[in-house]
Formats: sequence, C-alpha cells, structure tokens
Amino acid sequence: MRTGQRRGASFYILGAFFALFVLFLYGPTVTIAVLSFQGPEGGLTFPMNGVSTHWFANLFEKQAVGDFGGSFRRSLALGFIVMSLTVLISVTAGFAFRRGFIGSTALFYLTVSSLVIPSILVSLGIGLLFTILELEPAWYSSALGAHLTWTLPFGLLIVFAIFNRFDKSFEEAARDLGATPWQTVRHVVLPILLPSIIGVALFGFTLSYDEFARSLMTAGSDNTLPLEIYGMTTNVTTPVLYALGTLTTVFSFLVIGLGLGGVFLLRRLRGQG
Repeated sequence: MRTGQRRGASFYILGAFFALFVLFLYGPTVTIAVLSFQGPEGGLTFPMNGVSTHWFANLFEKQAVGDFGGSFRRSLALGFIVMSLTVLISVTAGFAFRRGFIGSTALFYLTVSSLVIPSILVSLGIGLLFTILELEPAWYSSALGAHLTWTLPFGLLIVFAIFNRFDKSFEEAARDLGATPWQTVRHVVLPILLPSIIGVALFGFTLSYDEFARSLMTAGSDNTLPLEIYGMTTNVTTPVLYALGTLTTVFSFLVIGLGLGGVFLLRRLRGQG
C-alpha cells in the first residue's frame, strides 16, 4: 500500500472477520486456562472466586473419579507409537511409490479414502471386528490400528509432496562419486528430507494424542486421555478438569515447539556446514 493511501472498507471488513475467527478459535482455550486458576472454593463458571494453582496441585492427588495419570501415560505411549509407525511407513512408502509398482494407484486411493469415512464409523467397524474375532479391544492394538487409519494418509500425502519436489540430481551426484544405494539414502536423501520428516512425526503424534472418535469403540477398558476427559465432564464439578485441559494444551504446544526448534537447529547446522 502506498504511503498516505487510505484503506478501503473491505480491509476493515476482512480484518473484523479475521478477529472474530481468532476469537472463536482461541477464545474457549483462553477461557478454560483462566478458569483453571480458580480459588479453592471456585466453580466451573465466572465470576472467579480467588486466584490460585490449587486445582493444578489437585490433579496429582488421588481422584475419586477418573484416572488422569494412567490415561495420560496411555495417550502419550500411543502417540509415540503412532508417530513412529507413521514416519516409518510413510517414508518407506514414499520410496516405494517413487519407483512404482503394480496396484500402486489403487493402494494410494484405498489409503486416502479413510480420510473421508466418518471417524466414528471407523471406530465402530474396528470394534465390531475385534468382537467378532473374540479379541479384547485395547489401546495398544485396536486403537493403534484405528489411529493409523487417520495419521497414515496425512503422512503419505506430506511425503509424496516432499518427493515430488526433490531434486534427483543429488542422488545422481552421490552415485557418480561411488556411493551405494544405502549410502545415498542415508547420507544424502534422509538428511535433506529430515525437517519434513519431523513435520510428519509431529503431525502423527498430535493427531493421535487428542483423537477421540476413533478411540471411542477401540480403546477397550483403559481410556485414553480424550476419553477420560469426556467421561469426567458428567462427573467432575470442579475446575480440576480445566486444569487438566490447560496442562495438556501446554504440553501440546511444548511438543510442537520442540519439533520446530529441532528443524531450526538442523537448518542452522546445515548452513554452517
């Protein structure tokens, strides 16, 4: 915009629309964060009855209802397992699809189709399958498979986008210098792709960590954290639930920050090299 030029009405309309969007997106999160600092006698709504960290401390005490610690550990373990499998399968599939094979197109569309199937139907289908096979649904088996139907399509799409813009001349140069195929992958391809692979890992972890619908019928008797929080909304009448939500939000941002920090560090090290 030129100096002194007045902004049109469309600028202010779009600006107001964006402000409303940000308020709608982050307003509930901020509200829960504020209410989690209620005083010991505070309730679930405004006005605030004092300010304290009482409910955060209460999280680590034995609860009459709910298992915060156990559900958090299960969600964390499941998230890391899903993240690892998503990265491994997506990257290896990316290498496979570069060369092409019989049925690759059908396999790709079959994988991506799980994105358009309602999550609750995926959960119901896997739960029914385990029941028919007389297997006990659990977070480490049926829920793991259900989460992979959600994270793998995203991982594949990201990896395919990476390989589509990958300069093959780097591989040709490595081969000309006498590198074996494995050395080319290990010392040339993977280091270049590593920042994007970290992105796939973050995507896989965050999608699994807060997944509710695909865990509903597949987690078995041991709840993951989203299921535990949902179950406690009908039983817990104190801000301890808000404190839990605030901590899990901070944890999610921490994981994303660590991932972005790793990407930034890799780029700096690469620039110095």
